[in-house]
Amino acid sequence: MTSTTNDPLDFLDKNTGGIQSGSQTDLIQHLLYEIIRVKELIKYYDSIPNGGGQLGSSILNELVAEAYNSLVNYDVVLMKKYYDLLLNCD
Repeated sequence: MTSTTNDPLDFLDKNTGGIQSGSQTDLIQHLLYEIIRVKELIKYYDSIPNGGGQLGSSILNELVAEAYNSLVNYDVVLMKKYYDLLLNCD
C-alpha cells in the first residue's frame, strides 16, 4: 500500500496559465501553507477550556484574515509581511 498525501495547494504546481511561476508563486504557496498551519493553531487555541485561548485565537484570526486580503489584493509587500508574521506564530 502506498500512502498518498492530499496537498491542498497542488494546483499551484500544475498551473499552466495565470500566475507566473517563480518567486511570487513561491511566496503565494508558502503563505497559503502558513495560513493553513495557523488555522490549525486557531483550532487548538479555541479548544483551551474556560476561554483560556480566546485572546490568542482572535489575534491569529485577524492575522489570517489580513494575510488572505494580501493574497486577494495581490500585494506582494503585504504577502511577505504576513508570511513572516505567520511563520513565527506558535
